[in-house]
Amino acid sequence: MKIGSIINGDEMKPSKETMTVTNPYNNEVVAEIALAAEEELNRAIDNSYDTFHQTTKKMPAHERGDILLKASNLLEERLEEFAETITKEAGKPLQFSRGEVERSMQVLRFAAEEAKHMEGEVLPMDAAIGGKNRFGFTKRVPLGVVAAITPFNFPLNLTLHKVAPAIAAGNTIILKPAEKTPLSAYKLVQLLHEAGLPKGALNLVLGTGKEIGDPLVKHERIHKVTFTGSLPVGRTIRKNAGFKKVTLELGSNSPNILFEDADLNEAIPSLVKGSFAFSGQVCISAQRIYVHQNIYESFLNEFIRQTEALTIGDPMNEETDFGPMINEDEAKRAKTWIDDAVNHGATIKTGGERNGTILKPTIMTDVKSDMKIIAEEVFAPIVSVIPFSSENQVVSKSNDSIYGLQAGIFTKDIDRAFRIADQLEMGGVWINEISTYRQDNHPYGGVKQSGIGREGVKYALEDMTEMKFYGIKLNG
Repeated sequence: MKIGSIINGDEMKPSKETMTVTNPYNNEVVAEIALAAEEELNRAIDNSYDTFHQTTKKMPAHERGDILLKASNLLEERLEEFAETITKEAGKPLQFSRGEVERSMQVLRFAAEEAKHMEGEVLPMDAAIGGKNRFGFTKRVPLGVVAAITPFNFPLNLTLHKVAPAIAAGNTIILKPAEKTPLSAYKLVQLLHEAGLPKGALNLVLGTGKEIGDPLVKHERIHKVTFTGSLPVGRTIRKNAGFKKVTLELGSNSPNILFEDADLNEAIPSLVKGSFAFSGQVCISAQRIYVHQNIYESFLNEFIRQTEALTIGDPMNEETDFGPMINEDEAKRAKTWIDDAVNHGATIKTGGERNGTILKPTIMTDVKSDMKIIAEEVFAPIVSVIPFSSENQVVSKSNDSIYGLQAGIFTKDIDRAFRIADQLEMGGVWINEISTYRQDNHPYGGVKQSGIGREGVKYALEDMTEMKFYGIKLNG
């Protein structure tokens, strides 16, 4: 399959520079992509700018909503096609790829509803001295051109968390997907055009972050940048974006806390999934599990047993629970982090072995707070299990991080649950649920160096609009 950038509804001809997309499991070539040159990027931006002023900012809300709803229905019809595409380009087990497509359908439906609820408010102008005979109200208006830079780990769902709210708000979008997983985005753009999205409302540019991402972020006709990815890239985007609006969804090393009254029958299967789904390549993957010392041994033994029961293999097989990392370099990098931890006193309780792109699900104990597997984002199938004895101790350990995205607490004591949740420095806290759980309609984003702003359709849409004030002086 050979694909190119899509500008104003037309696919660009293959250029002299190309890149191959390979299946992480078997290294088979899935597609060849034609890389956009800066000239094509500028053409896409100019087209998006013109389309915004000529078309999308004038579209009624019901038309935008209808397009998004039709796109959701089309996606439902093609669930298997999109799921197989995600599995082939990202190596995600098919059962999880299907789940991603189902969530993506919901994102489109949430956005279709929110398109019709961009509400303002009437202001009591006479509350101010001199405000008599004045009438004021606000309304939400679209920003203009949104640059969306998306990651490889959820190549459809996280793309739609940027694209769908932007469409709902009346903006136009320049989409630059991760070069490792561009096929889902390519198919999505085609699907949205089929659903009735005007040409130029969503332009796709294929290329690397250095060649395409940097000039895209800096361009004066871009009004907002929304990015999901690594902390170093996020810092660069923040620096280069200037006065543009910016949403950054960055790293994490999510803590999950189990008190002595936790329901282990519920918690352990969820934490196995939350630690190792898509080989741990999830921003809110359970990376640190803090377990009260009274239940530590019983938890650890059962957690190891259920982890070792995972089916590892070809992600296209229905029975596979666990597949490859995105490429061998990432698997090697993660293995060096394990080895470094072991050299400094950590213990591997299970896993730790690598075969090509597959790094076996790995559980570590005897870890120290300055080890990479604790202090940084592993973005790999590595989880550390750590005992604690008191509330103050576990809160301190959980907050001892540059990150603060999402956490999980397991306890039957609702007072304690809220007491701990209030003390955790996180953008979101789940009680009796894993940190890895996310719904597409709740506000999602971090504090500290986990990012800026919030996603979740309603909240992303608010940040993709501007509040505009209208005032009227009456003659009465």
